[in-house]
Amino acid sequence: MNMFAMAARRLTKHPLSVLAALSVTCLVLACSGGGGDGSSSSGNSGGEAASAPTPPASGATATPAAGASASATLQVPDALASPPFDTKRSLQVPPGFGIRVWARVGGARFMALAPNGDVLVSVPSEGKIVLLRERAGDTPQVSDFATGLHNPHDMVFHAIAGQTYLYVAESNRISRSVYRSGDTQRADSEVVVDGLPDDSTPELRGRYGHELKNIALGPDDKLYVSIASTCNACTEDTTSDPVRGAIYQYTADGKQGRLFARGIRNAEGLDFIPGTNALWMTVNGRDEIRVPQDIDVDGDGSSDLGKLIASYVDEHPAEIFSVVRDGGNYGWPFCDQEQNASMSNLDATADFEFNRNGANLDCGGITRASKGIRPHAAPLGFSFLHDSNVPAAYRKGAAVALHGCWNCTSLRAGYKVVFFPFDDAGNAGAEIDLVTGFVTDPDARALWGRPVDVIADGRGNLLISDDFAGAVYQLFPSP
Repeated sequence: MNMFAMAARRLTKHPLSVLAALSVTCLVLACSGGGGDGSSSSGNSGGEAASAPTPPASGATATPAAGASASATLQVPDALASPPFDTKRSLQVPPGFGIRVWARVGGARFMALAPNGDVLVSVPSEGKIVLLRERAGDTPQVSDFATGLHNPHDMVFHAIAGQTYLYVAESNRISRSVYRSGDTQRADSEVVVDGLPDDSTPELRGRYGHELKNIALGPDDKLYVSIASTCNACTEDTTSDPVRGAIYQYTADGKQGRLFARGIRNAEGLDFIPGTNALWMTVNGRDEIRVPQDIDVDGDGSSDLGKLIASYVDEHPAEIFSVVRDGGNYGWPFCDQEQNASMSNLDATADFEFNRNGANLDCGGITRASKGIRPHAAPLGFSFLHDSNVPAAYRKGAAVALHGCWNCTSLRAGYKVVFFPFDDAGNAGAEIDLVTGFVTDPDARALWGRPVDVIADGRGNLLISDDFAGAVYQLFPSP
């Protein structure tokens, strides 16, 4: 099988329980794991480019009634009250909601909701997938669903010709297994894509900065795999085989692999807007960007062109939340996305190190990112809520986990869960906070949690994984 033959997508979305009784001011966050629901979301038919969303008419995007504006004490069952939950914690959530520690899973990363309501959680650092099964009046039952894996990350449930499969993305391959409702261990699997580059690839000599793989699967059974960059910024990835910093497309069995989009430094989240061919992604932008213009950033009266200045690095480049266009080039490492007032349809600037004066790539001609997120917020898992049973005001949009900046001068970027409302044409509106408060002192760099992924459980609650605290939180409607 071709070295870059890949497969699959991520988490199948399952609709939440109907919460129609809730007021629209109560935001129910329903989304399935790191990727979209193969049974309800749409993929690019026959590899055709996703149709470009049309600009929304004024007021066309429905805006939720409230964001994270109410302080809520984090509820912690006694059995789960080990650090950092041995002291009182509070978070900001939408009015009418509470939040609790639902389960403890060390190193929890991406999640998937099984057809029967079980929740799978990947733990790449331990080579395993954990199963969480809800128990009445108790914390969830925790057991190992699969072990001995090679950096497992993203997972997707997807039905093909009446057969449900579980796709698992390891750092060096994509495999799938037949899933039967209630399974407590993964069935025998087949590798559909092998030989993906990771730190075991000889030419990389153990160095791969973003080796974890993310996947998506559309209703046409096309598979999408993100092969992220090995580095912060480098040109080697743009000429490698397979191209890194890219997304590839395959059939469901891992065949007919082709380069779908490139110039994408690290696409962590992949998902389709349900009922459309529009694949979206969240992308982590580069660090340590040098000043690309002849300007005085630090105020000392001299030009800072080409200098590495912390205040400039903190605010550049914008992170990306965008539709993925077939054949698109999003510019990395030659072009850096720029913020604008609406954080929409972003321009890009030629990178000082790799594209001085636009010598290697015309940044005016690259594929524009649909939406921007604050630099270094580190968007990871996200899920569209369109096919969920959340209140109507929140049923068209995406919930996104922002993992947070690790090397900024303060911790003001990320460390929260946000919501983007969408209009009928597939355009994203302004970002709204959903859950904040994981950072207690941004200047002192004091924090106790880092969101990774967001999914909906089967009863209308939002589950949020946290690899820093080793926890899964449940955001729930509170009468």
